[in-house]
Amino acid sequence: MNIALIGYGKMGHAIERIAAERGHNIVLRITTANKQDMTPANLRQADVAIEFTNPGAALANVRQCLEAGVSTVCGTTGWNEGFPEAEAKAIETGTAFLQASNFSIGVNIFFEVNKLLASLMNNQPEYSVSVEETHHTQKKDAPSGTAITLAEQIMYYLKRKKQWVLGAIKDDSSLPISAHRIENVLGTHKVTYSSTIDTIEITHTAHSRDGFAKGAVLAAEFISGKHGVFSMKDVLKINS
Repeated sequence: MNIALIGYGKMGHAIERIAAERGHNIVLRITTANKQDMTPANLRQADVAIEFTNPGAALANVRQCLEAGVSTVCGTTGWNEGFPEAEAKAIETGTAFLQASNFSIGVNIFFEVNKLLASLMNNQPEYSVSVEETHHTQKKDAPSGTAITLAEQIMYYLKRKKQWVLGAIKDDSSLPISAHRIENVLGTHKVTYSSTIDTIEITHTAHSRDGFAKGAVLAAEFISGKHGVFSMKDVLKINS
């Protein structure tokens, strides 16, 4: 499979290495220094594009790939409002689009554990709940897309929570998210339920970028040759 990397930072380099190990070719590498090379002709050399840039550039990058007829995997977070447009563009162009707040296989299993725990806690009002995330200082969005996904899953099952807030809660219907930025931390996410009697915590800690990179490559392999909008649940065959 031929892959175009849109964004060639630390994640892009990790994806390149994992892709090569799995027998794929990187045919295009786009950075801010050579953005002019992101032409339809160059993009069409690829079977799939993998986009990891920044929230301000993601929608335009994804749109450009899809309009060139190249199915796209996107790992940039912080541009949720643009998802419907990207999904509609994939349908319009007969391509495939897959966006995930986190491509790690472990995190996607963690998501399923989070949903199960929230469903069990719906009838336990004595427990307060919070989400905490810690990332490296280069992480541009706060809270992380993964933390927002966790919060949205909790709110779906925990009916007493109506909105998430960054920092201190405003009232009992709010779900607090704490976001920390520390040097050389790849990503830790924790969900805590606490009462006067006990505390229940679930935590995912990333030890390297390889988990995210492998998941992105698996997603690219999955959507190659397909049409439509997909998620990591499709890639990992999670039926929930």
